[in-house]
Amino acid sequence: MYITDTHVHTEFSADSSAPVRSQIEQALHLGMTEICITDHHDPDTPFTDLDFTLDLEQYVPAMEAIREEYKGKIRVLIGIELGLQAHIADLLASVAANYPFDYIIGSSHFVDGADPYDPSFFEGWSQKEALERYFEATLNRVRTIPDFDSLGHLDYVVRYSPSKNRFYSYDQYRDFIDPILSALIEQGKGLECNTGGYKYGLGQPNPSADILKQYRKMGGEIVTIGSDAHEPRHLGYSFSQAQELLKECGFRYYAVYHGRKPCFYAL
Repeated sequence: MYITDTHVHTEFSADSSAPVRSQIEQALHLGMTEICITDHHDPDTPFTDLDFTLDLEQYVPAMEAIREEYKGKIRVLIGIELGLQAHIADLLASVAANYPFDYIIGSSHFVDGADPYDPSFFEGWSQKEALERYFEATLNRVRTIPDFDSLGHLDYVVRYSPSKNRFYSYDQYRDFIDPILSALIEQGKGLECNTGGYKYGLGQPNPSADILKQYRKMGGEIVTIGSDAHEPRHLGYSFSQAQELLKECGFRYYAVYHGRKPCFYAL
């Protein structure tokens, strides 16, 4: 069975124009039996003209209708990618409590109003300072915001660093990363293996293999797999590579969330 993609964006996300059905049809073409749509909900995004606030009153009913449309062909799971920020924690809690999501990714995108996607995030900082700033914000969010199931692309910041991961290693930042992993394990939350890192030329997923190994070594068992696809051609991107990597890291199962509860499948 082809691994289920649990990080997929569509026309409901500000940074994607892919019709929902095009992503689902690609999943069917690849032989997937499930797919989870996880469009962005990242309120308060001052660095960009794009509005990453998801219209939930439109999104959820539309996804429920599409789920029924594909019933018997493929299981369509309704997810969301929440942008974790402390000052909107109450809003995030309300979203998680009031909508029938199968799966919630918690992601750090914005730090002090800037996203690493924008080069301005790195201006005035050394790479080490910029990455520490990002990991420190992520640690604080994981510790104080409980309204997610799996932490998305833990070292997302590396994708857009001016030198990418040429001078980056887990050991440099373990004082931030180990507490993040510990908090996830203590709270029963998952860690995402995001294959977008391969697409961005890092040669490994986000987070890196060393972080995935450390999560497993510390007792972490819940790993989710997502391509972060914003268009159909990237759905399931490098999943075979990620599958072998996860096995090497000591994992035997990956998780897919149904009704906010993890179900485990053999790798």
